[in-house]
Amino acid sequence: MLVVETKNEVRSLVDSWREAGERVALVPTMGALHEGHLSLVDVVRAHATRVVATIFVNPLQFAPGEDFDTYPRDFEGDLSKLKKRGCDACFTPERASLFADDFSTTVSVAGVGENHCALTRPHFFDGVATIVTKLLMITRPDIAVFGEKDFQQLAVIRRFVRDLDIDVEIVGAPIVRESDGLAMSSRNLYLSGSERAAAPALFKALSAAADAARNALWADIGVQVEADLRAAGFSKVDYVHLVDRDSLVDIDRADRPARILAAAWMGETRLIDNVAAGPTRND
Repeated sequence: MLVVETKNEVRSLVDSWREAGERVALVPTMGALHEGHLSLVDVVRAHATRVVATIFVNPLQFAPGEDFDTYPRDFEGDLSKLKKRGCDACFTPERASLFADDFSTTVSVAGVGENHCALTRPHFFDGVATIVTKLLMITRPDIAVFGEKDFQQLAVIRRFVRDLDIDVEIVGAPIVRESDGLAMSSRNLYLSGSERAAAPALFKALSAAADAARNALWADIGVQVEADLRAAGFSKVDYVHLVDRDSLVDIDRADRPARILAAAWMGETRLIDNVAAGPTRND
């Protein structure tokens, strides 16, 4: 696996592959890789002959006081995992190479980029949209993959790629879970032993709500989900929303393809998760 640090290097590498008729996939990450990240490599292997991963902890999506400085980092371990998974290259840019001192451009997505996680993290999706746009423009892949655990993030990326006519196919990959149902996340490392034992209650509560939402109004179900989460040990619930699968607009009943999105705090750790709901539910 090649490790490339500069924009010119990764552009030259990708150009050489495409000139040889190869199809190139991009797997953007912030490192601290777990099986959920590595499964993205497997997903795009079915669509491409070359896979480029990126490792970059994006400062734009962290507000002051959030965990940018303490975000889990394991650079050498991440490279080893990607190599074993069959990744062809890893792009590891320095912050200064991506953001000039007077950097002043932001990509902002209305609609799907509002509400839900944006209510408590209003900076987040602008930061995601800006860095992903840059990575797509630098690497120019044929396809890029993002996990469905960050379902709103995936919707934001799909929207700006469409709106800005960026020539790339965006693929969503299924959530990878631990054996007890907890969605894999780098931030799970923050959980204490007792918090880790209680955290799967989030997926359990959302799954029960998805079954109930076909036959009852969400207003009643949502209240029960929040109560169940607090009873399980979650200290705060940012939101639990039933939304239309495509527009992410809040709906009252799962009478169409839908998703239940949630964010809740287990101690000092903010966990997000989502499940499918409605007539096409398959999980």
